[in-house]
Amino acid sequence: MIGTIAIGLAAGVVAGLLGVGGGVLFVPGLVLFLGLSQHHAEATSLLAIVPVAIVGTYRQDGYGNVNRGDALLLGVLSLAGAAGGVALANALSGAVLRDAFATLMVFVAAQLVRRTLRS
Repeated sequence: MIGTIAIGLAAGVVAGLLGVGGGVLFVPGLVLFLGLSQHHAEATSLLAIVPVAIVGTYRQDGYGNVNRGDALLLGVLSLAGAAGGVALANALSGAVLRDAFATLMVFVAAQLVRRTLRS
């Protein structure tokens, strides 16, 4: 439990400092330090987004920053996308899923470097 909390806290702090999604750090932490499979780590990371999105949407709606029609459309389409993503992830082996995630991490790192060099 302490390891999980430490991974979540570290990923949140670093993600906030660098402006990347916490899952980019959370998933490798779960795989490397807690021994979760790639499938379980990605599912855990995605599930952790749900309460954050709900609280964030609620708070932003209080400020008048949420277009409810767009939010509803996005929510419905997200459900379809999530179902498709789950089906695809389950069809892939752990090694392929790990390599695809590594490719995504390289892309995110390149974006960070590009943004840094631009400013």
